[in-house]
Amino acid sequence: MTFLTLVRTELKRLTATPMAKLALAALMLVPVLYAGLYLWGNDDPYGNLDQVPVALVVADEGATQDGETVNHGDQVRDQLVEDAEMDWRVTTSQEAADGIRSGEYDFIVTFGPDFSRALTSAAGDDPEQAVVEVTTNDSNSYLAGTIADQVGEKVRSSLTQEVGREAAQKLLDGLATVRSGLVDAADGARELADGTGEARTGSATLADGAGTAADGASRLTDGLTTLRDSTAALPDQTRQLNDGAHQVAAGNAQLSAMVQPVAQRIGDAVANLPTEEDIRGRLQEAGLDETQIQTVLGIVSPVRTDLESANAQVQDAAGSIQALADGSAQVAEGTQKLADGMPALVDGISSAQSGASDLSTGVRQLADGASSLADGLVKIDDGAVQLRDGLADAVTQIPDQSEDERKTAAAMIADPVHVSSNAITEASSYGAGMAPFFISLAAWIGIYALFLIVKPYSKRAVTALRRPLPITLAAWTTPAALGILQMAVVFCVVAFALGYAVAQPWPMLGFMALTSATFAAIILTLNVLLGSVGQFLGLVLMVLQLVTAGGTFPYQTLPTPLRTLHEALPMSHAVDGIRQLMYGGDYARAWADAGFLGLWLVGALLAAFVVTFRMTRRRTLRDLRPSLIG
Repeated sequence: MTFLTLVRTELKRLTATPMAKLALAALMLVPVLYAGLYLWGNDDPYGNLDQVPVALVVADEGATQDGETVNHGDQVRDQLVEDAEMDWRVTTSQEAADGIRSGEYDFIVTFGPDFSRALTSAAGDDPEQAVVEVTTNDSNSYLAGTIADQVGEKVRSSLTQEVGREAAQKLLDGLATVRSGLVDAADGARELADGTGEARTGSATLADGAGTAADGASRLTDGLTTLRDSTAALPDQTRQLNDGAHQVAAGNAQLSAMVQPVAQRIGDAVANLPTEEDIRGRLQEAGLDETQIQTVLGIVSPVRTDLESANAQVQDAAGSIQALADGSAQVAEGTQKLADGMPALVDGISSAQSGASDLSTGVRQLADGASSLADGLVKIDDGAVQLRDGLADAVTQIPDQSEDERKTAAAMIADPVHVSSNAITEASSYGAGMAPFFISLAAWIGIYALFLIVKPYSKRAVTALRRPLPITLAAWTTPAALGILQMAVVFCVVAFALGYAVAQPWPMLGFMALTSATFAAIILTLNVLLGSVGQFLGLVLMVLQLVTAGGTFPYQTLPTPLRTLHEALPMSHAVDGIRQLMYGGDYARAWADAGFLGLWLVGALLAAFVVTFRMTRRRTLRDLRPSLIG
């Protein structure tokens, strides 16, 4: 027998009868059905969440905000129903509780009576956290609870953004008002700084002037003291002066009384003197000639002129004496008034001296106060300058935003981070993401199922041919070829029937063939080495690899011992290699995974060869004993 004869013989045995053919076809379809149906059923579960029934209970009583009544519970309810991401069913609390127990609803989302009040409390003095209550029942579906948590988080995030946006809007509007006030305050502070600067200069001038005034007030006090001392005897002196003035007035009055009659008589005498014409007439009557008349007139006329001149002087002297008498009387009256007012003047001077002393003390205090005021105004001026500069800096620190800019900023504050997904490689759907794992698992299941009817080796060939290498290769080739055929059909289902995108179709098909061939070598070796027990260990090894392959969660989440098995067992590398080729990842990793599978393939075939070689040389009682299983 040759290698090909052994393969042909095994294939003829597998297709010898219609029932054998049916059995072979059924086993060949096992991996196709497993991978195809599972991936089809889980192709896009998240795309069908709108079929998941969820009870939505809104008991929100609303709240008053800015003078208006708001009901965030009703708003969120309307938004959720409109989005229709789930099969939202608005109902009462009791109906929801009954429905989740009966399985009518997968979970319940409840907005309580205080929902709006808690959301609006952020703007008050007693903020309170709003609660969205999610009620699940794992007896309906465990993953429904996970979905409920995601939905609750999504609702929370949406509400957080909305409430945060409103709060940020109010904050920014308040800051805009504050900024406007700060601008006015900065202008006022600038004017205050200018005014305090002028006040500082004025206070310095005031301090200097007050000091000068204090010195002047001191000198005034000294002068008034001297004046007070000097005028202390004025009342007595003015009384003496008044007495003398009255004596002079009395003497002048007596003199005037004596002079006036004399002057009157003299005046009358002069007035009665005959005129020159009367003398001429009398002389002519007396018989004097003109010469004599002229001689007499020459004597009388000068005398008359002298008498008239003397009379004028006497009358003037009499008038002067009378005026002196009148003046001395007025002087007497004035000195009387002076004497009467002089005590008050002296008292006033004394009071003025006392007031000047007080003035000096007050002005000195004013000078000291003005000096302190000047020092204080220096500090006020410095503070006003700091206030001006600080307010100016504060204004620059608060952005000058328009209403639209504040709305944009509020939205940014409420949702400051946008997650931008940038996938280096990406599976087209949930099913596509699970495909590498289930393709690898289907490859193992397919080979495992084939070995239910495929003989691990030909006992006749071992006994008659006694050539271990062809026997081993023939025993491996038949299930490997059938497994490669299985993988080809699975590939067609994945790439065409399910329509998953494959970045490297031919390399991926080749890698799947290598995977199936490697698994065939491993299960062959287990069967050759341990018989039906080895077949059972193939099932155990499948379960172990199902856990450690990292097909669902990242393998780093496994316990440490299982992570070690992840690195060592072949299915882990099969899953990783198919991922790289299907999604267009790192092809160097795919080559490394292929190399690792190749080592397993060669190692398994070498172990099978060693066992077959032993069997061709000698047989043991174990080889003749009936199989424990089947």
